[in-house]
Amino acid sequence: MARKRYTTVQIIGMLREFEVRLAQGEKAGAICRSLSISEQS
Repeated sequence: MARKRYTTVQIIGMLREFEVRLAQGEKAGAICRSLSISEQS
């Protein structure tokens, strides 16, 4: 399986979205799945 390369801007956007959704009470695993990234990342 090929690795996906994300730009710095894309990574920052994902982190911001993650923080907002986490603050709204969503589970970390569900957020990661919806963003197509692993929890370890």
